[in-house]
Amino acid sequence: MITQFWNNDDELFEAVEKELFTAVVGDAMDKMHLFHQFLPPEIKPLKEDMFLIGRAMPVLEADTFEELSIGSKNPLMSKPFGLMLEALDDLKKNEVYICAGASPSYALVGELMMTRAKMLGAAGAVANGYSRDTFGMLDLDLPIFSYGNYAQDQGPRGKVIDFRVPIEMNGVRINPGDIVIGDIDGVCVVPQAQEVEVFLRAFEKARGEKVVLKEIQNGMSALDAWNKYQIM
Repeated sequence: MITQFWNNDDELFEAVEKELFTAVVGDAMDKMHLFHQFLPPEIKPLKEDMFLIGRAMPVLEADTFEELSIGSKNPLMSKPFGLMLEALDDLKKNEVYICAGASPSYALVGELMMTRAKMLGAAGAVANGYSRDTFGMLDLDLPIFSYGNYAQDQGPRGKVIDFRVPIEMNGVRINPGDIVIGDIDGVCVVPQAQEVEVFLRAFEKARGEKVVLKEIQNGMSALDAWNKYQIM
């Protein structure tokens, strides 16, 4: 196996963007018995050529049924958007605003939110729900992944109740600091504790696939390619 050649996140993320894609990262995790690391297939990029990589900043959302519940025993219920504004302002460079916990029936991210995220150097956003303000979001050119475009607002329908806490999407656990990778084929999560091995395996496979591709283009059979390289 190749040896680690990056010294920090900037170097790793640059190399990943140049050489890797979600499929090969997922294949590497499969080899490590990390079989459930892809987020729901409904989550897609706002634009087909968007590529996302960054550290997870998980945001926990919950459904509500009115914008302000005055007199509630939970002070967040009388606070517009709950802790959403605090979560946005806490974003760091190369972090991904990744939100789950709500019913997928309203928009969890929009243009003003993502403008703030971009100003802070965030890598992008992933929502287990919808996004809105599509034309403005496209102008931002920030990688956004969601169920699609839907204008219905979270204001009276949901609140952020915590952030930088573990969240789950369809059984996939996302911890603060995990690496999130997204492209046209989906979004996967690389656990921080195993990230070095995952990426070493992924770079090795991606480089091997280029060799196999040339062999097949030159006429080698699929069976012979597999027997020689164990890559397909």
